[in-house]
Amino acid sequence: MIGVVLGALMGSAAVLLLFAMTTPPRHWSSHRTDKLRDLLIQAGVGGTSPLAFIVFSMGLAIVTALVFLGISQAWPVAAAFGAIASMVPWMVVSQRARSRRTHLRETWPDAIDDLLSSVRAGMSLPEALGNLGVRGPVEIRSQCAAFARDYQSTARFSESLDRLKERFADPVADRIIEALRLAHDVGGTDVGVLLTHLSRMLREDLRTRGELEARQSWTVNGAKVAVAAPWIILALLSSRQQAASAYATSTGAMVLLGGACACAVAYWLMIRIGRLREEQRVLR
Repeated sequence: MIGVVLGALMGSAAVLLLFAMTTPPRHWSSHRTDKLRDLLIQAGVGGTSPLAFIVFSMGLAIVTALVFLGISQAWPVAAAFGAIASMVPWMVVSQRARSRRTHLRETWPDAIDDLLSSVRAGMSLPEALGNLGVRGPVEIRSQCAAFARDYQSTARFSESLDRLKERFADPVADRIIEALRLAHDVGGTDVGVLLTHLSRMLREDLRTRGELEARQSWTVNGAKVAVAAPWIILALLSSRQQAASAYATSTGAMVLLGGACACAVAYWLMIRIGRLREEQRVLR
């Protein structure tokens, strides 16, 4: 009977993983799926749909639970590590997205300076923005090159800017693009003044945020180590049959559940206290 159950679970995990890798992106309209889609784009995996990402996380959780069930023969331990495994893709994507947002935030002042130089050299604003796809910072070249293709094919600056915002899916990029839209509508000598003030504002924001992150990074790192330590110890203990059997009871399951809740609450509090709040996209 156990072999049949294990076989069914492994088959389900294989189907879920295959579905995640072969399903094309779908467009949903809920707020949570929009945030997840933005997170995937910021992490550089925008070709993955939110549904495929969720299915992959579920498949990884099932496979991990089966592995720990085979090692420890204790279903509470397997369920605990299956739940942890389901959060690993989200943690990896979040970390990658946070890193890319930081690099992009550092890139924007130089990009605005290049844009300002092109405008002063006589280029129109759409031409200057498309020129960043060739001579601009490496981090934004592909998006700006795509903007240039959109503008060449449609000659509609506003619609091309909307597509550019979707490619970045970044709150700082949203502010800059809306400022460029306003500069294009206003025109004249105000374009250079607006870009100059925008570059100065971005540099001041970057300097202030960098100082705060440097002071509070130890709190975030400490929270991660404190949460991970007991589960690493549990993973080592689960390889010993006598230790694992202590958790294969209702009492052991309650102990693991209480520990998971305590870790989750403590980690959430530490992150809330120690990490700067990320900007939200309000100019979609």
